[in-house]
Amino acid sequence: MNVIVVKELRKEFKIYKTKKSRFGAVLSLFSREYERKVAVRDLTFQIGEGECVGYLGPNGAGKSTTIKMLSGILHPTSGTITVMGYSPQEERKKLARQFGIVFGQRTQLWWDLPLRDSYDILRQMYKVDQRSYRQFLDRYDHLLGIGEFLETPVRKLSLGQRMRADLAAALIHDPRILFLDEPTIGLDVVAKKRMREILKELNEKQKKTILLTTHDMDDIEYLCDRVMVINHGKMIMDGTLGELQKMIGLPSMIRVKFKDRPRVKPLDLSEKVTVQGDEATILYDRHKTSVPSLLAAVGEWGELLDIQMAEPEMEEIIRRIYQSESDGLLKTV
Repeated sequence: MNVIVVKELRKEFKIYKTKKSRFGAVLSLFSREYERKVAVRDLTFQIGEGECVGYLGPNGAGKSTTIKMLSGILHPTSGTITVMGYSPQEERKKLARQFGIVFGQRTQLWWDLPLRDSYDILRQMYKVDQRSYRQFLDRYDHLLGIGEFLETPVRKLSLGQRMRADLAAALIHDPRILFLDEPTIGLDVVAKKRMREILKELNEKQKKTILLTTHDMDDIEYLCDRVMVINHGKMIMDGTLGELQKMIGLPSMIRVKFKDRPRVKPLDLSEKVTVQGDEATILYDRHKTSVPSLLAAVGEWGELLDIQMAEPEMEEIIRRIYQSESDGLLKTV
């Protein structure tokens, strides 16, 4: 079942020009010249119930604009959106109970109030009864550890605590969908790891559908089976991590340590072999070369001590995708 359906979505903004003169700002009040900027170009995609989808793109690609349209904060210039069967623009109040949203660089909590007061305000906004609210506090104290800082003003929370508090706030009404815009931005390594584990549990155990934007490829590799890549407002790729790797054509790698310097023989199927001392590194296309046959050939080079295998790093895959699209070498999906 598709819980998010987007068809031919487009968003344009009017950028008003300021006249370049001594009184340019004042004159611009009477002559409102503007140019149009297209932030999102004819996006079409569907997201099924229970999926965790990574939504990637460079800064300014249109990721946050898309999420704001999905949640009803912005209205599209053209195209249609349905989320849980509702139009975010026409039925936002009905839809509000179905999704939670977290913006990593902006909090939905009240800055000077204790965290508990922010939650109480949100409870009343979403009309959550007292029994469900107590269950929420117990559940997310166990999962997120919010109990330790419920009485602390939001402005005094650390960044890691605030992100956990914001995530809990997005879950107070038990939504089926989570829109997460850079939820791990600025967190240290330990806090990022904890946040990923929490999101994994929400997706796999509580079956929350998650749309995640991030620049951290570790988030994507840990959480997402599917990735959508956007650039200049248009979709350039939609598939699994394996499919992205295959489409961009990056090689896999085997690093082999020998007892002595290896006696390298030609490998017709390998892309590249480099030798440094008693180690050999082989880059190969795993879709064309079977690992057992490759290892059998490499085993003839000398006595093996250790074998390490690795797939291309996600960072490099995404970098290649952006570069190929910019160079006009990648066919847009």
